[in-house]
Amino acid sequence: MGQKTHPYAFRIGIVNDWKSRWFNGKDYKELVNQDYKIRNFLSNQLPKAAVSRIDIERRDKGGTLTVDIHTARPGVVIGRKGVEADRLRKGIEELSKQPVKLNIIEIRDAELDAQLLSRGIADQLENRVAFRRAMKRAVAAALKSGAEGVRVECSGRLGGAEMGRREWYREGRVPLHTLRADIDFGRATAHTTVGAIGVKVWVYKGDVVNSKKLRQEKISAEANLASGGPSGRVKSVKSRAEAAVGEKKEPRILEAGGGKKAGDDKKSKIIEAGGGKKLTKTQAQAKFEEEKQLLNEKLILEEE
Repeated sequence: MGQKTHPYAFRIGIVNDWKSRWFNGKDYKELVNQDYKIRNFLSNQLPKAAVSRIDIERRDKGGTLTVDIHTARPGVVIGRKGVEADRLRKGIEELSKQPVKLNIIEIRDAELDAQLLSRGIADQLENRVAFRRAMKRAVAAALKSGAEGVRVECSGRLGGAEMGRREWYREGRVPLHTLRADIDFGRATAHTTVGAIGVKVWVYKGDVVNSKKLRQEKISAEANLASGGPSGRVKSVKSRAEAAVGEKKEPRILEAGGGKKAGDDKKSKIIEAGGGKKLTKTQAQAKFEEEKQLLNEKLILEEE
């Protein structure tokens, strides 16, 4: 049989980012163990809070520890007047022996989160719902929310059978070998009266790398246009053929940022874009770097 890799770890650095963001050469073993204890503590304290993932970030040794809790029920995590959040923060400070900054991030599309889907199926199995019905419900909910493909797998003594088996159900595409594919993976365990049943869920949300590349190319082209240079976009085959023959083609008139045509003549081509100010090359480069940094931060937040 072919060996499987974890879809999330397989795409770290390409589509996904690390869930623990820190580096330490000497105390690496202790910090990894500490991360495990923090995640285990939060999972045990928040069993009904629909927690999808927990990100941990350390800046400096002995500095502030940042913990991000991604949940579909932020009210359960925060508690009344923030009492629950304060209790969790104190518990993490006792484990880490350093000040903690706790961030609670709401998940808006819970049906597209693989971990929440797997936990939901496991809860239904514990409540004696038929496993096929629970699997099909989860797949239908994910596809309705915009997923391009879903796969659900259950293994164990399904239906109370004497011998354990594995059954799976899939709709749409789930390209596990495509690195640019944004595939979310989650698993959970249902503890039933006949034994433990494992649940795995894969959710394919579409490709990521191409869209990121196109956005960066668009920013670069807009910066070049603002500085008065060429846009850097490749001409179409038809445009190159007309240029070779010598045909004169009317240039396209683009309006950006409330631009206005210069003059009343129908053949006028000049447009004032973005307020009519022409940037220098240095200003355009600085603006490009600033927008590129904002884009990268936005993409990081979207991936989280």
